[in-house]
Amino acid sequence: MVNKITIAIDGFSSTGKSTIAKLIANKYNYIYVDTGAMYRAVTLYAIDNKLITSDFFNVEELINSLSKISLLFKFNKDLGFAEMYLNNINVEKEIRTLSVSKLVSKVAEISEVRKKLVAEQQQMGKDGGIVMDGRDIGTVVFPEADLKLFMTASADKRATRRYKELIDRGDKVNYDEILFNVQERDRIDSTREDSPLLKSDDAIEFDNSDMGINEQFERICTLIDSKLF
Repeated sequence: MVNKITIAIDGFSSTGKSTIAKLIANKYNYIYVDTGAMYRAVTLYAIDNKLITSDFFNVEELINSLSKISLLFKFNKDLGFAEMYLNNINVEKEIRTLSVSKLVSKVAEISEVRKKLVAEQQQMGKDGGIVMDGRDIGTVVFPEADLKLFMTASADKRATRRYKELIDRGDKVNYDEILFNVQERDRIDSTREDSPLLKSDDAIEFDNSDMGINEQFERICTLIDSKLF
């Protein structure tokens, strides 16, 4: 067996990237980093400090506040994965709300935000043995990753998954609003100037519109094993 590898999982929102990444991390005893949670935490900070709303965004003030933002993942053994802490406060639930989802792509567009978080992500994965998911892992954070995956699915399938997830959590949400949010995030993520969502030439594409989680996991584990043995 070779040294532990670096696995980069990119793709559109609500394609199950985090679910797959957590399963991989548990199976291979790898570190899992949900980069989306980091951008969501910065967005939550901006919301809480009244720096952003649906029709207002004080970009300059957010940039000036970046030094005040501390992000940390702490492993929760009961849940089996690491939770996001913003300035030493557990915000794992707060960052998953639709209010954050509506604004996170706008925050992720800011070059200074991306520079700060990419540097932190690269530091986390410098020794390998890591699975990281996001929008620019295989293209920017770890362009030399040993295995790159690109997850995609139809917008309606992704909106349905997200709707069910939020309903199961007890949130009061509207399907059409979620579908619009999915499509709008796709547009912003794919067209932003800094590190747009792109499929790396050497990434393996997974369209999981009609693929269950178990089938995806088995196929991906076969790919990982081919790199390890």
